[in-house]
Amino acid sequence: MGYDPVMDPKPYHHGDLRAALLAAAEAELADHGIEGFSLRQVARRAGVSHAAPAHHFGDVNGLLTALSTEGFRRFQASMLAREAGASDPRDRAVRAGLGYLDFAMARPTLFRLIFSSKKPDFSDPDLMAAGDVAYNHLLRLIEDMGGGLADVAALWAMSHGIADLAAGQRLRMMAEMDDATRLEVIRDLLARVLPKGGV
Repeated sequence: MGYDPVMDPKPYHHGDLRAALLAAAEAELADHGIEGFSLRQVARRAGVSHAAPAHHFGDVNGLLTALSTEGFRRFQASMLAREAGASDPRDRAVRAGLGYLDFAMARPTLFRLIFSSKKPDFSDPDLMAAGDVAYNHLLRLIEDMGGGLADVAALWAMSHGIADLAAGQRLRMMAEMDDATRLEVIRDLLARVLPKGGV
């Protein structure tokens, strides 16, 4: 596998400065939260001048908007990775829900930034486009089973609820389960909200 600039932040020396700043921004957000987040600290973590983040992103909200855009792309990639090898549309939809969970567990700070924070500018065209890709993907999963918008909302709500609880380590009823049992329970929960008449 190649270098993942968001998963593997390191001081910037060469290459893609923008990617290095985004990596540093996610690491800074994870360590200090929205309240303690600053461009200067991001620059320090990336090993560049304090003016570099402002030059690329304008201000704090601009950087968080760009990070959210990248977050939605990573979120979509996580769902697609889980869907690989799906046997039918129902299996694909369940796997997408598991990919939702994978993303939240691997990147809880980024998960909360894109779904809970008001700091990013959600009217930004790039962020809107990245979010739309993820939403339209969910829509197509349900359409492939003959479902409608209510089914989309049900799958989204169930996937998000499980992911949010898991990312916050609040799935208490599953805490004592082994990994295989936990996975089967989550698969069952996701399958229950899918259209009954689907493939």
